Amino acid sequence: MESSIHPSDNCTAENKPLYVFYSVVMIVEFVLALPLNLTVIYLFIFKLKFWKTNTNNIFLFNLVLADILLLICLPVKAYSFQMGERRSQNEVVCKAMLFMLFLNRGASIAFLTVISIDRYFNVVHPRKKNFLKILKKSPHISTLIWLLLLPLTIPTMLKTFECCNSFGREDENVTDIFREIVFFTQILIPFIVLVFCTAQIVNRLNKKTVGDRTKLRRAVFLYNYHGPSLLT
Repeated sequence: MESSIHPSDNCTAENKPLYVFYSVVMIVEFVLALPLNLTVIYLFIFKLKFWKTNTNNIFLFNLVLADILLLICLPVKAYSFQMGERRSQNEVVCKAMLFMLFLNRGASIAFLTVISIDRYFNVVHPRKKNFLKILKKSPHISTLIWLLLLPLTIPTMLKTFECCNSFGREDENVTDIFREIVFFTQILIPFIVLVFCTAQIVNRLNKKTVGDRTKLRRAVFLYNYHGPSLLT
């Protein structure tokens, strides 16, 4: 006779001391990161007045907001781990945490990508005014990013599944497949963009530095060669 396993058993932490250690790490991370993020938000709003400055500051401010979503989840996750559970037994809390984690990851990747593209055009193609004009509308772009992320994140809350996680499920449906596609797309495409922009920026800066050094050497050479004759 096969022993039946209750669904909730899969949500119990098998190694409770390890999960207690995880909870302590999360609490320390929360205590250290929250004041820093709040300080950054204060500086952006009251000191830099980010909405009046360059586009990067607006994107960076939204990146900080995305990090706040992750910080909100840490105390709840730490409490569940302390109780020896991998997630909250409350389905509403569980889905809300999962939603904010997905939204945090998507927003962080999206804004990092936009910041890289903005710096790429400012450094490598500073004369591309048409595209730079688009990037200047950073408040509209930021709002659009948040709005586009919502329909990509909502599927995480549409279906109730065991332990608020679809890992190991045999009856995968369209929602699960869509979530996996979004997951890998959010990572793969921005990764390619980030690598390309970073490589181009570094290459451009290296060429500019080499050019400046060459001009400096020429100036020093001309001064050493003609300088004494000019002084006599």
